[in-house]
Amino acid sequence: MFKTIEWKNGQVIFLDQRQLPLEENLIETNDFRVIADAISALGLRGAPLIGVGAAYSIALGAQEALNGHRDQYFSFLESVDQTLRSTRPTAVNLFWALDRMKKIWKNAEKQGVSPSNCTKKLVEEAITIHDEDIETNQNIAKQGSSLIEDQDAILTHCNAGALACSAWGTALGVIYWAALQEGKKLKVYADETRPLLQGARLTSFELMKNNIPVTLITDNMAGYLMAQGWVHKIIVGADRIAANGDTANKIGTYSLAVLASYHKIPFYIAAPLSTVDIHIATGDEIPIEERKPEEIFHFGENRTAPQGVGAWNPAFDVTPHQLIRAIITEKGILYPPFAEKLSLLKQNE
Repeated sequence: MFKTIEWKNGQVIFLDQRQLPLEENLIETNDFRVIADAISALGLRGAPLIGVGAAYSIALGAQEALNGHRDQYFSFLESVDQTLRSTRPTAVNLFWALDRMKKIWKNAEKQGVSPSNCTKKLVEEAITIHDEDIETNQNIAKQGSSLIEDQDAILTHCNAGALACSAWGTALGVIYWAALQEGKKLKVYADETRPLLQGARLTSFELMKNNIPVTLITDNMAGYLMAQGWVHKIIVGADRIAANGDTANKIGTYSLAVLASYHKIPFYIAAPLSTVDIHIATGDEIPIEERKPEEIFHFGENRTAPQGVGAWNPAFDVTPHQLIRAIITEKGILYPPFAEKLSLLKQNE
């Protein structure tokens, strides 16, 4: 598995995913702004990993405040928090991690805890969030592998592997566990995932590194692939799950779910409970990030659209819960109806 992020000697080391698959470039920084920029520009991406990165960013901000803004320590942390909250609006793990960190420094402020001790507590909490993510993804992988049969052909979209988490991954974690731990012979089809090609650049790269057979297809080939009977299951990750099970994931996921329903192919979501936003009733309330239109004017470095054309570039779409066969979490596999089960699990977190 990839080591996507690490805390070492007061700095954060993370893999810059903008350079993949051509370069495996590690960035080492003690500046929270570098991580915030990487999250915004998809250098550090994937809902669980964004949460870990955000937690480490708060720890870095605390160190900076301690060294240069001690008299404004808590107000500086507030500004760091706001900077991070503005990076990616859809992935709820970002806000979940920031809320955990904020609770610590807000309590420290109320209790008169010194900046030094508060910083120590924030570093410890960020490392705990990181460790929990590793354990959570391993549990998701174990739970989901029970749904996978030997000789299955699985279609996935975007990247929900070790590159999107601290280890294993969510959707790809299920595949890894079934193949690498249980010895099941699998084949994976990876959508290229326009416009930023996370499937082509990242998912196929990961699977090849782990010697799992993978075939890359363009996004608009998925329906025909299903019609041939070549897909047995579809597994994707999630960036936010509403209380009723409606799920936001990379743009194009909804189309796959509709096609899967027509072709009677099980469609699964794999995600940690931290991705569930119990405060949002349905997918209609999930904020959808819209990215720069320039991303769809190009394929790689080459412009493919005429100058002056308009564009719409939502980064995510929402799959209604009725199209989801099951949600794979670290606490078990949930089948419809989802609302009561998700609520119960969130209460017991």
